[in-house]
Amino acid sequence: MIRKALFFSALVLAIAPALLAQKGNIPSYTIPITRQLVHENVDKQQRNLLTSDQYSDTSFIIENKPEASAIATDAISRGVDFIQYEIETDTKIEPRIKVGYLIGLADILEYMRIGWKKKEVNPTHFAQIISLYKKLIEVNTAKKSLIPYISHFPYDVAFTATLPRIFEENDSYEEIKDLLLLKYAKQYPNKTFQILTKNTGSKYADSLIKAVGRQYPGQLYSYAQANDRLGYKIRNIQDDDFVKTVVALSQQKSGQAYFPFLDNLVKGKVTISQIDVAKDDPLKYYRLLVQTQMDYARRAVNGDTAFAFTELTARLQKKAQDDFVNIINGLHEVNNPAVRFAVLQPLTPEELYYVAILSDGLIYTSSYAHVTHGVFAQMMRKANNRGDSLLLNLSFDHYRKFIRQAAGYNTLKTFFTSFKNKEDASNLMASFVNGLEKSKGLEDGVDVADSYASLYETLPDLANEMLVNVKANYQRNVRSRNQRGIAIYNILNKLFLSADSTQHINLTKELGIPPVYDIPFNSFTNERGEIVTQMFFYGDEDGMTDFDIFIRTFNADPKWKVDQSNDKFVIAKTTSGEPIYLFANRPLPNEEDKDYVAQTAMVEYMDKNNFLPTVTFHRGHSYHAPTSVSYVTPTSRVVFMGSCGGFFLIDSILKKSSDAHIISSKQTGYRDINLPFIRLFLENLRQKKNVDWIPFWKQFRAAASITGMDDYIPPYKNLGALFIKAYKKATGEDDL
Repeated sequence: MIRKALFFSALVLAIAPALLAQKGNIPSYTIPITRQLVHENVDKQQRNLLTSDQYSDTSFIIENKPEASAIATDAISRGVDFIQYEIETDTKIEPRIKVGYLIGLADILEYMRIGWKKKEVNPTHFAQIISLYKKLIEVNTAKKSLIPYISHFPYDVAFTATLPRIFEENDSYEEIKDLLLLKYAKQYPNKTFQILTKNTGSKYADSLIKAVGRQYPGQLYSYAQANDRLGYKIRNIQDDDFVKTVVALSQQKSGQAYFPFLDNLVKGKVTISQIDVAKDDPLKYYRLLVQTQMDYARRAVNGDTAFAFTELTARLQKKAQDDFVNIINGLHEVNNPAVRFAVLQPLTPEELYYVAILSDGLIYTSSYAHVTHGVFAQMMRKANNRGDSLLLNLSFDHYRKFIRQAAGYNTLKTFFTSFKNKEDASNLMASFVNGLEKSKGLEDGVDVADSYASLYETLPDLANEMLVNVKANYQRNVRSRNQRGIAIYNILNKLFLSADSTQHINLTKELGIPPVYDIPFNSFTNERGEIVTQMFFYGDEDGMTDFDIFIRTFNADPKWKVDQSNDKFVIAKTTSGEPIYLFANRPLPNEEDKDYVAQTAMVEYMDKNNFLPTVTFHRGHSYHAPTSVSYVTPTSRVVFMGSCGGFFLIDSILKKSSDAHIISSKQTGYRDINLPFIRLFLENLRQKKNVDWIPFWKQFRAAASITGMDDYIPPYKNLGALFIKAYKKATGEDDL
């Protein structure tokens, strides 16, 4: 009897619509059992998306955008519910297609959830995606082309709304793929070659290769070398001299050496044979790079941007560092300056200028500022102590970076004193601050912010002049309603004022960025109440010495115990107070790349055992800093570099962890400063103290009172990092 009853119930469910749906203001409707599961999956994806903002409720919250949050929430909930209702109640849609639409709706919701977290879908576009999908269902059901309805939407909206595989049956589907390719290339030009590898058959492939190749010639060069369909397609283009030149270089054994001169090669201003004369001689090749850089900079002033200018500068930077800076840095213990700086002797003042600015964050203080033989001293002497003439000759290329660097090394006053007309120095500083809204990216703004921090302490009159200029630029941008300029100069004004403690500027309140003067203790702990820190060493002589001192120091402290059982890394753990773990890789021979092996083993162990670090310590020279930064996690609240690396390093850290407090130095850190910082910092955490930077910094200075201490910059004075945080907060630049 029981079996008969069960069978009868199942039969009824199978042949009759069983589920009555009632959602919000949506009328009741029935769902056949054959589609119940797909509806349930749509509902599940709705819930997943609504809670993906880390708030377990029925609203989707977009930070600092209440109106957009309300619109997005309505689209995810009521908008999706209504699409489900329309699919089920539309008699013109056959059952198979209804299933396809519902599966597609679930796929869209899932992609929105994944995409907004990966910054591939803008959450403020959620309502557009849902509305467009509703319209596309109507149009597709009528068997019409979808193209007119997706043409005017940005890529993330058009792609997400056309994601359902059911649209592959629409006659316009191939045209949709081509249109999406164009939209993708417009939104992500730097990723166009990557997506072209899967779309070489598109009718737009050739035109995109030509157009995007001019924007990113380095990528064109790399993809032209590939033995795949895209590489073949690039090499097969014969009606474009630019592409043909890049292809020819990509097929040469030493193509990278020629590539920086691409524009002049295309225009016939230089030949391969002329480059051949220089490319195997470090000095001649560097000299040719500098001459080309100066030529391109002069052209840029007149609005003529050379192809591969970025790649040229990158190559020049590498040669300046490899062939000059690393050599004089490596000889820092040699007492005879004539020996240490011998490699700089043949260089012109212009060539020395690029050695200086393109080694920002790598060059040692003594390498830059040695009183007679340093890069700055030799540059000025060879320029006949005429800094104004030197900048004119250089077309003011990278002058903001030079001013920031000179301010940091206390050589800016000397530089300005060399100007024949003293008003030119004031005009240059006005130009330094002016027109930042026209700059690409944030690097120029960071240079201005960082310069003020140095000038406020060393040249207060000049710092005050900068503040006046910032306020004037703010008012100018307010009058012209330039929102980018308003944001930049408002931030700089608040940052500059905050350097004066008597102004009592609350940067959290004024700029909306997280507190910069303190970090609560509970920000460092995981769900188990533990504090996890990570430290990265490197296998050169200094790194091995530092590691040995680190082990001896912590082994001698009864409050710590060091586990050395692993041959790749060690784990120091507190024996009393708050539980703190300090993971440190062993500095293995880095010429054999064993540092990478040790660091990878440590990071993998931490990931596997759910040890998420909230503090990262870099222990190594500046040229190792990017590797340490690559291990910074989104959970990191404090990143101690002991070496700076300039804008790109700071920006890289903040992209890893947007709220990180960064401690940096104007040069490679001192062992006798780094270790006291680490010990004091960890001891405060062991005692369950909040991090309060101002009193902490006083303790730190007392514990490490040696030459070089002034090179270390606390988080609240790291104006470049604060500028990046505040700008992204003010403009939502990280949004799509």
